[in-house]
Amino acid sequence: MSGSSVLFDAPGPRARRLSLISSIVTGVVIVAGLAWIVMTLAAPRESGGITLPGFFDPSRWDIFTDPVVWERILVVGVGGTLQAALTASVFAIVLGMVFSLLRSSEIRWIRVPTAVVLEFFRGMPLLLMMLFILLVFSVPAFWAVVVALTLYNGALIGEALRAGLAALPRGQREAGLSLGMRPLQSKMLVEFPQAFRQMLPIIVAQLVVLLKDTSLGYIVGYVELMRVTLNNMASFFGNRYLFSLFVVTLVLYLIMNLSLSWFARWLSRRTASKSSGRKLDPDNPNQAILVAQASASARQSDQTGGMGGAT
Repeated sequence: MSGSSVLFDAPGPRARRLSLISSIVTGVVIVAGLAWIVMTLAAPRESGGITLPGFFDPSRWDIFTDPVVWERILVVGVGGTLQAALTASVFAIVLGMVFSLLRSSEIRWIRVPTAVVLEFFRGMPLLLMMLFILLVFSVPAFWAVVVALTLYNGALIGEALRAGLAALPRGQREAGLSLGMRPLQSKMLVEFPQAFRQMLPIIVAQLVVLLKDTSLGYIVGYVELMRVTLNNMASFFGNRYLFSLFVVTLVLYLIMNLSLSWFARWLSRRTASKSSGRKLDPDNPNQAILVAQASASARQSDQTGGMGGAT
């Protein structure tokens, strides 16, 4: 018996024929849908009694031949987005490290308040946090965006790192203590570097989310990519170029986010989980937390069972 037929039966002629027909029908439907979208966008349309050309007409894209337009988009728009994202990323990683150490503390009066603060930051809407910081503290829009992104993503990164610490084998801590280290020294010098390395793909994936969330700065008045293209330039050049500006904005966001996503997948392959033998999914930050919590619960159950057997 072949290995492939153990789990499932090989499809017969009828099943293969149905699969081929369904694939062809699905492909035709997808192609027809894409053709309808293209034809709809290319068709002329009426606006205020004036017939405007379709969205693919060259007259809707001629502004992009001006180098000044690209300078405004790339330097001001993309530059503002990356400046806020990079600043918030550094602060969020540092804050996440602090949160993870406080959350995993053995002292109850440190651990419990930290858990309350983390749940508050994780549950508060990011845009509401930006507006609160902007209105209450009267800071510039840049710092309202950066501080809100730092607090929100720092809380998520802190939980991921705490889960990484909980998932480490107990022998790592015991090895550090056997060398004469204090508990905090063992955590900082032995345990934390391993947890950070294990959770690095998840952290990078969260930074991808952080980069996309910088677009919320548009609401609080921060000059980033969306505000430059879909607000400033659309108002200056008119609605004729709104679709083309939307497409350019979308492509630039895709380039930035897909580049970071590719980097996260590369890190996932390089830092595969050694405890389970599986790679962490960089597109699902919750997976690492759940796996780590399950591993910690399993070890605790084993230790409890061992103590019960000894008695």
